[in-house]
Amino acid sequence: MVTSDSSETLAPKTALATYGKSFHWARRFLGNRMGTSAAQLYQFCRVLDDMADGDIDDGPQRLSGIRKDLSTIGKALDPLMLTHQTFLAERQFSRDVIVALIDGLLSDQRLVRFTSESQLLRYAYHVAGTVGILMCDVLDCSDDRALDHAIDLGIAMQLTNIARDILEDATMDRRYLPESWVGKLEPSQILIFAKTPSDKAALPIYAALEKLLLLADTYYKSGMAGLTYLPIRAHISIAVAALVYREIGIQLSKKDYAWHQGREVTSRFTKLICSIKALRSLSQRWRPIARHNTDLHHVLKGLPHVR
Repeated sequence: MVTSDSSETLAPKTALATYGKSFHWARRFLGNRMGTSAAQLYQFCRVLDDMADGDIDDGPQRLSGIRKDLSTIGKALDPLMLTHQTFLAERQFSRDVIVALIDGLLSDQRLVRFTSESQLLRYAYHVAGTVGILMCDVLDCSDDRALDHAIDLGIAMQLTNIARDILEDATMDRRYLPESWVGKLEPSQILIFAKTPSDKAALPIYAALEKLLLLADTYYKSGMAGLTYLPIRAHISIAVAALVYREIGIQLSKKDYAWHQGREVTSRFTKLICSIKALRSLSQRWRPIARHNTDLHHVLKGLPHVR
């Protein structure tokens, strides 16, 4: 239900500070102009997400309507789109990418029982790799080679989200861990195992979490390699966001993949350390840029901006 402080009615910077604390921390490195645009993009994507989750009145229906309009007439008349129409037009965001994002969000309204790693990665592209593509348009990035790495960074962050929220997702009857990793494990069983985490039958969850975080690291490495294509301030900001997010996985691994203890968060001190590391990453701007590993996109063929 829409309230006076819903994501749809909040100012962009307030929405970012409320719902995206890691990105809010990183935004301060962008400066006012790019920071404002990044906050507006975050709010736009956040509202789409809240629509899909039903946190806004008639959200899934509105989201389906936006998708239909974008696919048929090229524009949507939903109040959200009208509010952001100047911003969307100025940035010339890809309609196909926004539709792909919406498709990913709407897929959460169906039964979520992923079967394979490929399905997991394609989902991560839809709900987060697309955001990486859109972010390039607000960070003054004109080199198309950055898109491959932006997709990878988005995927890495989404995989971290899934690792962090195994228990929370189970309460919503969702299991993103692929069947190829955990068998036909049901969310209801995950909730039971959270109360008896030492149960031998719960071991596949720990193994899957470890595998998930290793997979995320592969995509983080590629995502970070592409920061050189960004302006310096954007490089620092996105490096901060990436390192803070990656730290969630590091903390989970140090706790022996204790998924049952609830959502992992990063402290202000940890964010500060990650910010210092982000500054050090500027040294890569004076090194040759490694060619993107096309194997990372093998399962993404056919999706917008995937080469």
